[in-house]
Amino acid sequence: MRNSSNMIMTQAEPSPPADETTWSLPGAFIGFLSWLLALGIPFLAYGSNTLFFFLYTWPFFLALMPVAVVVGIALHSLVRGKLLYSCLATVVTVGLMFGVLFMWLMG
Repeated sequence: MRNSSNMIMTQAEPSPPADETTWSLPGAFIGFLSWLLALGIPFLAYGSNTLFFFLYTWPFFLALMPVAVVVGIALHSLVRGKLLYSCLATVVTVGLMFGVLFMWLMG
């Protein structure tokens, strides 16, 4: 014979819904591709002479790479993972950063 009594188990309180965060890898990938695209734009505008300009200014443009990746992650999170909007916003933002830096170094 059992030495216990039957107890009615009450259902535990429902747990609050977990906040779903967007995964940051697509944003980082978009940021890096935007950086590469922005790096190629001066070559389209000025041709092979851009290599001589980059010979002395490459650290400035290399320093924009992690910034572009962080911008890609931030914008991808801000638009809640919508890939098309985050691509457009990241390409425009990184392109403007490159343009400002390029014009500052040229002037």
